[in-house]
Amino acid sequence: MVRSHRLVTLPLSLRRVGAWAIEITIVAASAIVPLELGLVAKTHHTGELAPLNPVLSATEEAIAETLAIPIGDENQQVAPLTNLLWSGAIVLPIVLAGSQLYLLAKTGSTLPKRWFGIQVTTATGTPPGLAKVLLREGVGRWGLPVGTAYLIWRYSGAFPGLGILASLSALLLVGEAAIALFDRDRRTGHDRIGGTYAIDAFSPIWQPVEPPLQAVVTETADDWVDGAITAIVLPPEPLPRQQGLWLWMRHHPGTVLVGGSIATVGLVLGTFVGTLLYIQGQANDREIRQQRDQMFLAIVNQLATSDRLSERQAAVLTLASIDDPRSPALLSDLLAQETSSTMLDAIEQALVSLGTETLPALRKLNQAMRSEFASAQGTSQARLAALRLRTTQQAIAKILTIYSGQLPRLDLSRIDLGQTNQPAFRLVLDQTDLSSLNFRSARLAGVSLRGTRFYGRGKDDRWGTFDDAIADLSGAELKQTDLTGAILSRVRLDRTNFTNATLNKADLSHARSIAGNFSNASLVGGNLQQAVLERASFTGANLGNANFSQVNLQAGMISQAQAIATNFTRANLRQSDWREADLSRSNFTEANLDNADLSAANLQNANFTNANLQNANLTGADLNGVNFSGANLDGADFQDAIFVPAPPVRSNQFIQTDPQYEVTAALKGVDFTRVRNLSREQVEYICVQGGIYPRCPAP
Repeated sequence: MVRSHRLVTLPLSLRRVGAWAIEITIVAASAIVPLELGLVAKTHHTGELAPLNPVLSATEEAIAETLAIPIGDENQQVAPLTNLLWSGAIVLPIVLAGSQLYLLAKTGSTLPKRWFGIQVTTATGTPPGLAKVLLREGVGRWGLPVGTAYLIWRYSGAFPGLGILASLSALLLVGEAAIALFDRDRRTGHDRIGGTYAIDAFSPIWQPVEPPLQAVVTETADDWVDGAITAIVLPPEPLPRQQGLWLWMRHHPGTVLVGGSIATVGLVLGTFVGTLLYIQGQANDREIRQQRDQMFLAIVNQLATSDRLSERQAAVLTLASIDDPRSPALLSDLLAQETSSTMLDAIEQALVSLGTETLPALRKLNQAMRSEFASAQGTSQARLAALRLRTTQQAIAKILTIYSGQLPRLDLSRIDLGQTNQPAFRLVLDQTDLSSLNFRSARLAGVSLRGTRFYGRGKDDRWGTFDDAIADLSGAELKQTDLTGAILSRVRLDRTNFTNATLNKADLSHARSIAGNFSNASLVGGNLQQAVLERASFTGANLGNANFSQVNLQAGMISQAQAIATNFTRANLRQSDWREADLSRSNFTEANLDNADLSAANLQNANFTNANLQNANLTGADLNGVNFSGANLDGADFQDAIFVPAPPVRSNQFIQTDPQYEVTAALKGVDFTRVRNLSREQVEYICVQGGIYPRCPAP
């Protein structure tokens, strides 16, 4: 092996650190590189997407649960190549780590250790073997330090901060390695646990340690033989070790016999008593089921034969009190056939009394009643169908209100809780916790959801962890819904329809609403920080004083919107459409408006400091008081853009004087060299303000 002189002269401790760093880097790179390539493939893929591999989904869930981080999209769709690359990100680190451990077990060196001249041996100078390596690396090097750090982090006030976990792990790993500084043989903690030594393979004086000879040398006088002789007396072979329990049993046979008899009798009696209890329990269960069946059949018979309204009402209410699993289905069937509004109220009360277990049956009934109501329009049955639909809606709403914050994860997709006009009806679910529900493609139009929570803490009672309860409103219809102050943070809102909805002061931070429709909605003072709103429509919406900082609104439609004093700091607004929008006093600092259309927009006193406006369309925009300091304006179109409220008044004198403009710092140093369609007046104004343009006079 060729040895670098620099490596030979380095202390063994530094070489051990270097080898360990390379080992970690190789394994980490084998995971990071496929992950990044898979992300690139996912981002640039234009064909058909595929569901995330189940193994990847399970791995993501396990990592998220262990580290208490929010899980991604449960129904994530990725490119086929992404599935392959991300699968490699799981397999490659395992293969590389396993191969390095195998080399260490069989040869005493991994490849990086061999490069740095480090040999891991046992006390006899042999390679450690697989058992010692697993004990050394799995328990000593990683298990104890990282496991201890995890326990401290998980059950202290540091949870769920991942930075603190990383710092604790690094500190304990360094502490475990630093044990070598105080050890005579320079052994680390994992060396001691594994029973190994890390030695210098470059050292020419290194020899394997030989096991000591076990011999006793004695000298005897020549009491009975001539001359002195030396004899080596070997120690006698040890006698076979007697097992303690077996030896005791041989010496106490009577005690063993009595104890065994007692244990046998106890076992027989215990089995007998347990069997009797089991039989009695089964008999009791059968009796209870029989009584319940008899009561259930009696109620069904009464409902089928009685014509008296009071008896039927009593039977329905009794049905809710017998705790029979067949009750929700029977009540749903009764509701679907009932024609009396009084009986409908009784059935509704019974369904609410049964609690959340009736929601699956109510969901199916609600969908059926919605179809019946739609097909009955214009007929004599329309009002009855509307009453049945309203009954299901009211029952669902009451259950959601009563069990707010205690609701299990339920599927309420495609449910209809929306406003109806025959008769006029509007649900109120204000201040309700609906964070554990799936409302995909549900109809919630016109519902009052003021202050309602769709994102909540899970069982650990902490925000931003794995078990957070996050509702799904993808594809839901929320037209004219009142969501003032609602908590929609991190909620899935893809293709959700918020047309004419009220979202004032609502929290949509980190929400995902790709292709969502917020047309003519009101989001005054709303928080949409870091939300994903690609291709979302805000046409005609009121966004005044809302927070859109770091939002992804690429290819969004914001034309004719009112966005006065709105914060778009560091937002991704590429290819977005802002035609005729009122953006006065809004903040676009460091925002990306590449290829954005701002034609005829009102941008008075807006702040575009350090923004990217490459190839942006500013045709006819009102730029009075706009701050372009540090902005990139290459390729931007300024045709007919207005820099001042009105053209300056010129003198009627024979000798014309230069117009007088108020000089500000908004355009000072801004490069207009590569912009398009500047008029003479615009150039004149830019030059006066200190902007950079080829026709401006030298300072």
